[in-house]
Amino acid sequence: MTTQTQTPATVQQKQTAAAPGHELSAAGGNDGRGRTTVADGVVAKIAGIAIQEIEGVHALGGGAARALGNLREKVGQKDLTQGVSVEVGQTQVAVDVTLVVEYPHPLQQVADNARDAVYSAVEDLVGMEVTEVNITITDIHVPSEDDDSDDAGHEPRVA
Repeated sequence: MTTQTQTPATVQQKQTAAAPGHELSAAGGNDGRGRTTVADGVVAKIAGIAIQEIEGVHALGGGAARALGNLREKVGQKDLTQGVSVEVGQTQVAVDVTLVVEYPHPLQQVADNARDAVYSAVEDLVGMEVTEVNITITDIHVPSEDDDSDDAGHEPRVA
């Protein structure tokens, strides 16, 4: 019977394969205090949370992603990374965002505010430089009477 020992490097490789991420240690973890690794999904979630707080943003993601997101919300699981994808390098992050803007908010202003929020959140919370934030607006949400749940204030149009 042969036994196989795992070296720290082997354990490190297995952990990296299970949860890809970015290492955030000063001196590369060689200061004797250990390493901090942030998974790419965490960076995407931070960006998603920051964008959802912007006035004029109705939803994140394209049509299919929003439909799936609505189903998840009905069962109590909100996907905060919906519509957000990140590319994480050693020291930099690029973010792509797909969103729906509420009518009549100015599209460029909403995009600029969302971009600023992502830059601030990722640089402040993760500590990485954001190289670019690409915003794709796929739709606008127009409020209608169908969205109102209170019909008490509406008179019928026909008798």
